Amino acid sequence: MLAELSIKNFAIIESITISFEKGLTVLTGETGAGKSIIIDAIHLLAGGRGSSEFVRYGEARAELEGLFLLDDDNHPCYAKCEEFGIEASDGMIVLRRDISANGKSICRVNGKLVTIAILREVGRMLIDIHGQHDNQELMQEENHLQLLDQYGGGKTASAHAAYKDLYGKFAEMKRKIKGLSENEQEIAHRLDLIQFQLQEIESANLEPMEDEKLQEEKREISNFEKVFEALQNAYNALNGEQKGLDWVSLGMGSLEDVSDINDSLKEMSATISNSYYLLEDLSFQLRNELDALEFDPERLNFIEGRLNEINHLKRKYGQSVEEILTYAAKIQDEIDTLQNRDSHVHNLRKELSSISEDLKVEAANLTAVRKQSAKKLKNEIQRELKELYMDKTVFEVQFDRRQGQNEDPEIDGMPVKFQSDGADLVEFYLSTNPGEPLKPLSKTASGGELSRIMLAMKSIFSKHQGVTSIIFDEVDTGVSGRVAQAIAEKIFRVSIGSQVLCITHLPQVAAMADTHLFISKVTSKGRTKTSVKPLEEEEKIKEIGRMIAGVEVTNLTKEHAKELLSLAHAAKSE
Repeated sequence: MLAELSIKNFAIIESITISFEKGLTVLTGETGAGKSIIIDAIHLLAGGRGSSEFVRYGEARAELEGLFLLDDDNHPCYAKCEEFGIEASDGMIVLRRDISANGKSICRVNGKLVTIAILREVGRMLIDIHGQHDNQELMQEENHLQLLDQYGGGKTASAHAAYKDLYGKFAEMKRKIKGLSENEQEIAHRLDLIQFQLQEIESANLEPMEDEKLQEEKREISNFEKVFEALQNAYNALNGEQKGLDWVSLGMGSLEDVSDINDSLKEMSATISNSYYLLEDLSFQLRNELDALEFDPERLNFIEGRLNEINHLKRKYGQSVEEILTYAAKIQDEIDTLQNRDSHVHNLRKELSSISEDLKVEAANLTAVRKQSAKKLKNEIQRELKELYMDKTVFEVQFDRRQGQNEDPEIDGMPVKFQSDGADLVEFYLSTNPGEPLKPLSKTASGGELSRIMLAMKSIFSKHQGVTSIIFDEVDTGVSGRVAQAIAEKIFRVSIGSQVLCITHLPQVAAMADTHLFISKVTSKGRTKTSVKPLEEEEKIKEIGRMIAGVEVTNLTKEHAKELLSLAHAAKSE
């Protein structure tokens, strides 16, 4: 949920901080008081398009910040933040956006600088803003398939996963065939290039880890004098008259003479004896190492030349000898494929044909599962519409297949274009009056009808989308009477599962609020400012009375407002 919103120097808002609660929060006030400006601020905070016009006149920048609390440890926002390298923990997400007077934006998520595109990706996981005239997700045909799949839940996800796994193989096979069927001249150029590359690598006769071995040998040769001197000094310190081994031998003999007196002396004698023989063995090793040392300047020149050759290949084909050899093996396979591409294409087409048949089976199963969900969705939406006094409205989910090209697989004699989400085209259709044909949702309904249709659909889809906050911006325009009451009750029911913020002019909706915020504007020192005030019970009565009667609030109006609040309380308790 949106827990807190801070707005500074935004339009006519100088500086306000609003705390929001769970459930249904309504924002009311006179026209022009700044209700929609607050929603505009939230919209920009979630990645909406901004401009310098939003910056309060005379100020350098507008500042927007919102704190969101996530109750679900598996909320999709966590995965989205992880995708973009944003740290998200403790169930809190902070979005911030600063808009300068020159129109530039600085965006942050949990303190990390992000692009507007990333802010939008995270924001859409947290906020869904719905206005009567917005080009909303529910109205856009291209989103209907995704909405249906979200509604279908686990069963659809399982069928989709089986299809998608096979589609990946299908798409990869098509890519290979296309690559082998490209322009003859391009293939010839590619073949010449990789043959040259392979010859260059093979002529180098590389061995695994050769560069590391050569580097180690170069290091030893380059430090010959230092190593020789150290070994010789160590050997001379141990061997010779009055040197290390002589003194240790003297100590060993001395202790042997008294070792049988007690256990402590015996133990010390054994220790010095072991040390003597270890040092003696080490001195032999030092002598052998000195005898083996040989400075070969020609070998050093060879190593440096060989490393230069390997580094030249690294710059072109990989960061290590292993990567170069792996690349060589890869282009060797590609050369073989290109030189024998006709037979390869033939075999790939046979394999693609076999995969296509399996893909059609999985696509048909996915379509069948979706149609089951569509039937259930139809019944649920029509039940919601009936509660909104649109019982004559007919809702349908219409299916079609994506039209393919001649080379695409055929279903029922027609080529079909398969994509990662299947072969289905899905669109929501409505008929709002008896006898009228079904029409696409985007081309149906008047303003008042559209509000109810959107609300009915949102009541269902909000349960499946995981959005923490839903904002209704005057979606109740154009309705009154019993329809207004039905809309109020519907908005309240949506708020049970998701936090809902609602700008409204309907007293029925205001009466259903868990929290009522009154938006007003005042003039101070020649400047207009917007203020936000949470209303207590008596203030709610007065404001709802104003919404009922207009300017003048009479005692009768107050009684009507009290009655509305009482009815709303009873409806919420059911």
